[in-house]
Amino acid sequence: MNRRLSARRHGRRLTPRRAAAAVLATLGALVAILLGTATPASAHAALLRTDPADGSVVQTAPQRVVLTFSEGVLLSADSLRVLDPQGANVAVGTPAHADGEDSGATATVALRAGLGNGTYTVAWKAVSQDSHPVAGAFTFSVGAPSKTTVDLAAQAAVGGGAAGTLYGVARYVAYGGFALLVGGCVFLSVCWPQGARLRPMKRLAAGGWVALVAATIALIMLRGPYANGTGLGDAFDLDVIRTQLETRPGAALVSRLLLLAAAAVFLAVLFGSFTEREDPEERADLAWGLGIGGSVVAVGIAATWAMAEHASVGIQRKVAMPVDVVHLVSMAVWLGGLITLLTALGVPSAAATLERAAVRRFSTVALTAITALVGTGTYQAWRQIGTWRAFTDTSYGRLLLIKIGLVCCLVATAWFSRRWTQSLGEAVPAAAASGRAGTAGRVARQKARGEARRTPRQAVVATAGGPEAAAGPEGPQEPGQGAQDGTDTAAGGAAGRADGPGDSSGADTGRDDAVERAAGGDPRRAAQLRRQQAVRAAARERKVRDADPARVALRRTVLIEAGIAVVLLTVTTILTGSQPGRAAEEQKRLAKAPAAPGASAPAATAPQQVSLSIPFDTGGAGGKGTASLTLAPPRAGRDAEVHMELTDPAGKPIKAPEVRLAFTLPAQHLGPLPAKVRAFTAGHWIATGVRLPLAGTWQLALTVRTSDIDEVTVTRDVQITS
Repeated sequence: MNRRLSARRHGRRLTPRRAAAAVLATLGALVAILLGTATPASAHAALLRTDPADGSVVQTAPQRVVLTFSEGVLLSADSLRVLDPQGANVAVGTPAHADGEDSGATATVALRAGLGNGTYTVAWKAVSQDSHPVAGAFTFSVGAPSKTTVDLAAQAAVGGGAAGTLYGVARYVAYGGFALLVGGCVFLSVCWPQGARLRPMKRLAAGGWVALVAATIALIMLRGPYANGTGLGDAFDLDVIRTQLETRPGAALVSRLLLLAAAAVFLAVLFGSFTEREDPEERADLAWGLGIGGSVVAVGIAATWAMAEHASVGIQRKVAMPVDVVHLVSMAVWLGGLITLLTALGVPSAAATLERAAVRRFSTVALTAITALVGTGTYQAWRQIGTWRAFTDTSYGRLLLIKIGLVCCLVATAWFSRRWTQSLGEAVPAAAASGRAGTAGRVARQKARGEARRTPRQAVVATAGGPEAAAGPEGPQEPGQGAQDGTDTAAGGAAGRADGPGDSSGADTGRDDAVERAAGGDPRRAAQLRRQQAVRAAARERKVRDADPARVALRRTVLIEAGIAVVLLTVTTILTGSQPGRAAEEQKRLAKAPAAPGASAPAATAPQQVSLSIPFDTGGAGGKGTASLTLAPPRAGRDAEVHMELTDPAGKPIKAPEVRLAFTLPAQHLGPLPAKVRAFTAGHWIATGVRLPLAGTWQLALTVRTSDIDEVTVTRDVQITS
């Protein structure tokens, strides 16, 4: 009875498999939080200047509007709308690129002749060459500023909303599927060919292929809503899908699907002909063919990212794209190989045992991949950052610092894994011999105790083979109890004999026959005995698998590496959706472009800043206070800066856990437009780059949270001038 209770308690212990599942579940939740709370993709093609200039007043109506970006953009039929004060579109023709040396980085549209005086609103949207959508609005006036009735509610923010979130998730799944596919195939073809026969390893590589195919199809369907800022219904609109397939990002996704068809053939050969060949020469020839074909497919799939994202724009594009391909393939070999190694270390010993030579081969492959990652990553960081200051002044630089830190943690953990790899398999013979000796000793002691507890009458009956031999020292058993224990022993013994060396099918038949005899024809009892056999077999397999302490330690360190890799992949996905630091710095330098000839600056009597004092009370302890807010300059179309100081009634700073800020223009049904607020010092919050596109009375919404449940939102009106 005590043994059964002990076994039940042992069954509730946190096994390595349950621990791994708990860790992966936690990491999955972290990934969901990071992707779910990530802001929409930052503008990659930054708007550098416009003609007429933003907020300017021109004396003569212009013949066209010209926008200049930091990189090339893709235009559509509705990329540029120029709206008069009554909201009518005065643009003529289709938006196109302007003539000139760098015409791909411009957008222009002709205007109707005879424009009257007043304020005109330019609403624009485009797709950067690195596949990310951008949008915005600015104003200019002819003759003198005027009121406008423009409603920009239809000008939804592109790259955000449900479509943006789902698009980001699909991009993450695509990266993960690519890593599993490439890393798993490299591991099974180069490091551990015997593992290609095992079902768990086949499922892992095939799962990476399925994930990449599904993610690519989802990206094709979501491309339209993501780029146009429309609803998810457009994901099923064939016309929208056809239009997106004609763009460079769409062509890259279609190319990826075609390459994945070739990858399916590669998997079929790897898990079919390659594993079935017994002749070493034929196997070597097939391995060479698989290596060449697999390399071409892997490089081609990686190129579908390089030709449509950051590497395809900016400086040194002809060098950056091959470097990006090497970076992606190295990432897949390392991170995907880690997941495959973790799976291989958990394979039951009855199926196959991962040899030390295979782990060492992967260690060499991983070291080569890490070296390539560091080299290509250093070049990419220089190319995208440009200056040391961009590491801290731009969101791209800060994300890159986080990625560098995660890579350092991953390399440090890999160093410990490499140490355990050197001693892998050394303790197995001694542990196995010790286990056999301990088992034999326990059996002998149990037999001696049983003989000592027998009564003389039971000893005589046992010698004669009588039915009372099964009775213990306490006397006869209850009806059915002795028979049950006897069948347990018989079934266990038969199972133990059947589990010995020999043909597996014969062992299975022997176990089934033993179970049927022990169960006495009772199906429920037979099912119970089979479950007991399965538990005992799994326990034996785990014991043999975990007999090597180096293998157990290696599995733990690889699990940590895999966890860091999951977070690293998440940061990488967010990083590819952020504006590169070099472009952000260039946008800052050229933000104050000179006005076009004939343009005049807005009136100098406009206020230089707006100051507000906003009392608030969240309702909890320490929830009362005042927010002193300044916004400068309060001008439409200008990058403004907001400072907020939160103080309690005694004038001391309030360290609020969270502060949010948003602006809404009710008259034009525009907003809310959130402002990215960050803590500057204790009680001091700052928001930079706050651009309100139109003049008018804006409603400022300030949300202050002082505890997990105490929160309040207060509103104030702010006058923004043209």
